[in-house]
Amino acid sequence: MQIGIPAETVVGENRVAVTPETVKKLISTGHNVVIERGAGVNAAYIDSAYEQAGAKITEDAYAGSQLILKVRAPQGKEIEKLAAHTIVVAMFDPYRNPELDRFASQQVSAFALELLPRTLSRAQNMDVLSSQANLAGYKSVLLAANEYQRMFPMLMTAAGTVKPARVVIMGVGVAGLQAIATAKRLGAVVEATDLRPTAKDQVESLGGKWLDVPMSEEEQQRAAEAAKNGYGWTPGEQYIKDQAAIVDKAVANADIVITTALLPGRDAPRLIKAETVAKMKPGSVILDMAVETGGNVEGSKVGETVVTANGVKILGVPNIPATVATEASALYARNVFNFVETLFDQEKNFAINQDDEIQKALLVTHAGQVLLKRG
Repeated sequence: MQIGIPAETVVGENRVAVTPETVKKLISTGHNVVIERGAGVNAAYIDSAYEQAGAKITEDAYAGSQLILKVRAPQGKEIEKLAAHTIVVAMFDPYRNPELDRFASQQVSAFALELLPRTLSRAQNMDVLSSQANLAGYKSVLLAANEYQRMFPMLMTAAGTVKPARVVIMGVGVAGLQAIATAKRLGAVVEATDLRPTAKDQVESLGGKWLDVPMSEEEQQRAAEAAKNGYGWTPGEQYIKDQAAIVDKAVANADIVITTALLPGRDAPRLIKAETVAKMKPGSVILDMAVETGGNVEGSKVGETVVTANGVKILGVPNIPATVATEASALYARNVFNFVETLFDQEKNFAINQDDEIQKALLVTHAGQVLLKRG
């Protein structure tokens, strides 16, 4: 079987779906790998490195390939290049992708890596969301620090003392935890908040301060039950009001705020309103990591730095993992290979097995049908 790796066409997408390391692994399974010329250049993986690993450089990686590996799903005219019964493995943004019907009508089997069931232990090494969020959390702090016109650590100088930056992290998932760790390493005072009370221990273990919101016994029970099942919980009206007051105060006093909250298949939750931004000090920086899906911050814009009337910068940086493309590609490529291995049968041939719980969860189009339930 021929495995094709086309170049990414989305503006600003510098990552690539395979690296020379994973090319060797794919070839060792007995399959051929073709890579579009220059596909890895933006991630510092040059054509000669792929050739040394055994891949063939081509002008069109779609031609003759039965398996396509990408970072972003094919779109527009790319879809027309897919032959019937081709398998595509990529990030499809499935709940927002308007072109799934086109994949189905062309008899393409599409696997959306974002749908990986993260509660399965054997799926952890395939989890692209976690690997990319980890890098995004790290880089988000550096991007914010670059815009911040003061220092992160406290400094004692002959000219006086420089106070440490106050950083607030909203959302303590993979990205949030890495952001806390990075901000602490840079010398900031860090506070963090999340709807999951269980995140408190993680925040404090990294040296951050937990922004505690009072909870009733009923809410504590509901939150604990949701945590057991791996789901979020819906807080009551009083909790929402209490949280809003605590967040408003913390953000108003912060120098840097990083928001990381995302909801699969839905717009990002609005965490910071304009009236809270209006209370912040001139020169403060907010980085909205959810800007591509509606934004956590009122006023953020994709790809723009918005400066408010009171001198606050709101950074709407899209696709942060692509700003550390070499490492992001390395991690993504390993995730992809680990998933592709589940598609091999005992003879190392590709065989889709819808009884496999991972394959079943990721398969969004197959045999002419859209399998994803978007309701």
